[in-house]
Amino acid sequence: MKIGIVILNWNGIELLKTYLPSVVQHSKEHVVYLADNASTDASIEWTAANYPEVKIIAMEQNLGYAGGYNTALNGVPEEVVCLLNSDVAVTSGWCDIMVARFEKDPKLAACQPKILDDKKKEFFEYAGAAGGFIDRYAYPYCRGRLFDSIEKDRGQYNDVVDLDWASGACLFLRKQAYLKVGRLDEDYFAHQEEVDLCWRFRHAGFVISYEPQSVVYHLGGGTLNNLNPRKSFYNFRNCLYNIVKNDHSSLWLGVLVMRMLLDGIAALKFLSNLKLAHFSAVLHAHFYFYMHLGSLLKKRKEIKAFAKVGQVKNNDLSIVYQHFIKGIMNYQKLGKIT
Repeated sequence: MKIGIVILNWNGIELLKTYLPSVVQHSKEHVVYLADNASTDASIEWTAANYPEVKIIAMEQNLGYAGGYNTALNGVPEEVVCLLNSDVAVTSGWCDIMVARFEKDPKLAACQPKILDDKKKEFFEYAGAAGGFIDRYAYPYCRGRLFDSIEKDRGQYNDVVDLDWASGACLFLRKQAYLKVGRLDEDYFAHQEEVDLCWRFRHAGFVISYEPQSVVYHLGGGTLNNLNPRKSFYNFRNCLYNIVKNDHSSLWLGVLVMRMLLDGIAALKFLSNLKLAHFSAVLHAHFYFYMHLGSLLKKRKEIKAFAKVGQVKNNDLSIVYQHFIKGIMNYQKLGKIT
């Protein structure tokens, strides 16, 4: 089995110069694609000149993460694909172990490697770390990362586990499953779309997993860093999208209301810290959410059509309470997850 490795790029020639060499070097048995989101720099020309074995998929406009990958994957024939950020360095054998995982388990829809920080290589990286989970209020968190608290990799997460979501920074997908649940939601544009996709995978009875023997190093912040209010907008808005679409419990309305109250507290904290752009981003996110509630309810109904009753249950804890009230900084100290 060959894996189709798809690198989404927008004006990222400097990142390609730094990170593409490792991908090509360690993926010789697989196929590497550059999916270019209408870059205005010389990304395509540089790649074609220096790595002619990389196949180019050129889009006519910037379609974001979801739209860019959805369009690119139309031209990728491999059954298992890897959606790879342009700021990720890979290591020897990173794909081969994934081939074995997907061949062994036909229910495996998505899998992520161990994601370490390319700037501090002994630490996990924010975007995915050692695999993602979702709390009762749809906050995503990871083994190795609770909010901005990042753990050092001491081998504590070298076990294979099933996840709630796998990181979009380096996301291995089974295309058949991806097509069955409706692809990435292009209304998200960027951020949280992999959480939504994996939630839908679980509704359909598929498995999400983590593979520690596959290791990559992620720079992070290559698209939007944590200081950018646009990132705050996408994260707050898209979490609300996730609840309406994917929380099919009888208490989902209560979950939504509580999440919106927590968002309000976060907005007031931004305001008290004079982060006016981030405060505005939260308000804008909620306004946008209300404007699109009708279409979200329609999507919720579509997901219910293929969902398996009783299939999906998130962790029954509040990561906000655990982290900000109880002061827990380490995933392992959360105790037994039920």
